[in-house]
Amino acid sequence: MTNYKKVKDYMTRDVITVTPDMPISEIKDMIKKTGHDGFPVEKNNQIVGIITASDILTRDITPTVEGMMSQDIVIANEELDINDASRVMFRMGVSRLPVTNEKFKVVGIITNTDILRSHIERSTPEKVNQFRETLEQLYGLKTCLTENKVPINYLKPTQDKVYADELEGRKYEIERGLAEPIIVVKKNKTQYLVVDGHHRLVASNQMGNSEISAYVITLNKDIKLGIEKTAEKNGIFSLKDIEIIEDAQHPLIAITSSLRKNSKAINE
Repeated sequence: MTNYKKVKDYMTRDVITVTPDMPISEIKDMIKKTGHDGFPVEKNNQIVGIITASDILTRDITPTVEGMMSQDIVIANEELDINDASRVMFRMGVSRLPVTNEKFKVVGIITNTDILRSHIERSTPEKVNQFRETLEQLYGLKTCLTENKVPINYLKPTQDKVYADELEGRKYEIERGLAEPIIVVKKNKTQYLVVDGHHRLVASNQMGNSEISAYVITLNKDIKLGIEKTAEKNGIFSLKDIEIIEDAQHPLIAITSSLRKNSKAINE
């Protein structure tokens, strides 16, 4: 699937940053003047933490930002999918994500309000229709779309790995009826090719569900799609072939504590 909205599509780019040596009194004035309740902290053009109104209210006052800022914070790359960003923020219990470039310089910030706006604008049927149009143009065929429950044992994946931390977020959504339908292409009466939604599929299977809600795209002729050929080439034929990555974060997410460790190792 393409055309997913990214963090860069919704983040605020004009971000006010502060430095560790700034006086706390100055931060209080900035909060009053700007109406913002938090600021990323940068040192040598690299994020080292964040200072918020909550930090000032709940911690012992120190003269400068360095003594009161939160150092172990979650940061995101601007290419992160907006849905993944919302799940990370929910699970980590944060209301904002500083966004950095590959050198960890702050280039934006995304907040709960931005996430809400993205969900209001989001239209899954639109994404499905875009995929249908691509199929029709690439393969010269016609498709039809339905939405219904599909048996999980009929589904053939096209993705070789999923992340364990993402599975927990999907389980939460499934339990509360918040999960979007997955997107599949119907091959025949007992086989469906999974195009989008592998984390939802694996999570649902782990929960013991026998079927899952899906947008079903039916083709008017029998062909093997490129994604299916690639999956088979990589040895992916069933859910058993999907690797669950236990000890890895999303590749576009980082925590500043790990940056400090890497920096210390390089300098030693």
